[in-house]
Amino acid sequence: MIALTLVSGLAVGLSLGLTGGGGSILAVPLLVYGLGLELRAAVAVSLVVVGLTSLFGAALQARSGQVLWRAGAILGLGGIVAAPLGARIGAIMPDDLVLVLFAILMAVVGVRMALGSRATELPVGRFACPRDERGMPRPTAACILKLGSAGALTGILSGIFGVGGGFLLVPALVWVGSARIEYALATSLVAIALISVSGFIANLGAAEEVSLQVVLLFALGAATGMLLGARLKRHLSSVVLGRVFAVVAVGAGIYVLVQVVF
Repeated sequence: MIALTLVSGLAVGLSLGLTGGGGSILAVPLLVYGLGLELRAAVAVSLVVVGLTSLFGAALQARSGQVLWRAGAILGLGGIVAAPLGARIGAIMPDDLVLVLFAILMAVVGVRMALGSRATELPVGRFACPRDERGMPRPTAACILKLGSAGALTGILSGIFGVGGGFLLVPALVWVGSARIEYALATSLVAIALISVSGFIANLGAAEEVSLQVVLLFALGAATGMLLGARLKRHLSSVVLGRVFAVVAVGAGIYVLVQVVF
């Protein structure tokens, strides 16, 4: 069980380092189906481990200059406000329904990212923030409102599903924040850390059902995986990173759906 917990955490951290959001997607299925935790307890553990690991990852990737701190903070603050509402909704929903909706959401986001892989380089459209001369999102009032709204939606889903929300934050940063995919992946870690804190506090009661050893081992594996993922990410192109994100999201969604149905 110790080895399984460490390996599960390693997979989460590796995915977080590479994709910015895939780790939070993997955490709950691994905790529920791999380690046998009850859903709400898995939600609490996922949020605290993913949040701390994301903060660690953001500090690592800040050295590359790819973290857009202002955009990450706006998304995170929107999520902090809304996460408690998501936790309340999740607490009254049947576990199987939560998992099925989670699987569908992952698959939809993954497919959308795969189909829009070419657009991730130069996001355009009426919902996208204007860019400055460096190609970075310009902090207009409309842009701040859009990013804050995206963060709030992510916060609700974070509270329900126990995810940091990177699988939504990355597309939001690309399609709304006008950020290049490599910047979106790094910046999402900041928002994930902030949103996870709020979601964990809202789910704090469930955390009492989990041993501290499980949390520490899972976190140790995740931190190690984050280091490996952050290093590997430097050698992959934007297109490859976008496709990896899509594959992780769709694959995890299919796996959860199969487990619930069968």
